[in-house]
Formats: sequence, structure tokens, C-alpha cells
Amino acid sequence: MKNTFTLLEALHKIQRYCAYQERCHYEVEEKLKTMGMIPAAREILISQLIEEDYLNESRFAQHYARGKFRIKKWGKIRIQKELKARKISEYNVKLGLKEIDPKDYLQTFYLLFEKRREAVKKEKPSLRKKKIFDYLVYRGWETSLIYEALNNLE
Repeated sequence: MKNTFTLLEALHKIQRYCAYQERCHYEVEEKLKTMGMIPAAREILISQLIEEDYLNESRFAQHYARGKFRIKKWGKIRIQKELKARKISEYNVKLGLKEIDPKDYLQTFYLLFEKRREAVKKEKPSLRKKKIFDYLVYRGWETSLIYEALNNLE
């Protein structure tokens, strides 16, 4: 038997969900679907959350970009891809990426680059470069940045 919620119960539950951590519209929409809320009720609840400032796409994009960069050391490409997967507008994606300080960005890149270079130093030179490249691309760093760093290796 699936739980059913009144509009008020659902509102309280979804407010707690949003208060726990920054959420985007897409995540809240999905949560409401799993709660079995009908489209009309989801619309009402989401507009209520926006009104009460529980839900703010710009704030979400900024928090997300800062957090993923600082904690997971993701590059801008990965952050951008993940924000777009959450249906964040282009404007808010750009707003989020502005949160990353260019100096910190390069510093973090070279730190990761050196860390990876140390980890694969026992490999053959050709394989070493490939492993460094693959690692950094997976983390969402720009290929031009990676190539530049790899070319300076020799």
C-alpha cells in the first residue's frame, strides 16, 4: 500500500527535504512524483516552495558548483554537464560557474595533475600520459588545459 499525503502533509515533508540541503526544481519534482502527488498538486507545492524561498535555482547552481569544485575537485565541464542534467537554465549554469575563482581553479588543476602524475610514474611514458588525460577528462577538466600541462611534462 502506497502512502498518500494531503497537500499540507506533503508541503511539510517537502519543506524538510529542501531545508536539509539545497535542491533544484527537478529533484523536488522527482521527489513529489515518488510521493504519489498528482501534477496539479506538484505545481502548487513547487510554487509555494519558491514563494517561501525553499527553492531557488540560482542559489542551487551556485552551491552546487562551489561544492563540487571544492569537495570533489570537479572541473567546469563536469559541473556544467551535471547542472544541465538537473535541467538548470543556461543563465544559472553560468551563474554557478562564476562562483569558482580562476586562480583556485588553476591551482586545483595543477594539484590534481601532479597527484595523478605521481600515481602513474611507474607506467610507460605513453600510457602515463593517457592515464593522466583520462583521469582529468573524467573529472571534467578542459582538454586544452590538460594538453598544455602534458606538453610541459617533457
